[in-house]
Amino acid sequence: MSKPKSQRGLSFSGFILGAFILVLISITGLKLIPAYIQNAEIKKVFTEIAGDPEMQKASSHDIRMSFNRRASIDNITAIKADDIEIEIDSGKPVLSASYAVKVPLVGNMSLYLDFNPSSAIK
Repeated sequence: MSKPKSQRGLSFSGFILGAFILVLISITGLKLIPAYIQNAEIKKVFTEIAGDPEMQKASSHDIRMSFNRRASIDNITAIKADDIEIEIDSGKPVLSASYAVKVPLVGNMSLYLDFNPSSAIK
């Protein structure tokens, strides 16, 4: 007589633990996505302003006003126009900013995300 093959597979408790970990990772990811989307929108606006021929010779006030108009269209709330650092490199404006976002997770646990969007090509 041969021995019966041992059972293979996932136990119920293993499944519950795996599902719990997957749900925690998913919830955390879903809470972080809006911060990263807003950072991408800010970088896109910076790049559009820096590439705009009308902004090449514009004053920093005009650049900040252009950012305000574009930010209101794209619903950017993470930074204000006063937070933008403007430098001139080879006759082109280079816009950059540095800001942090606090993402509440559960109870008193939060994540801080530091972002540094820039219009400079890296």
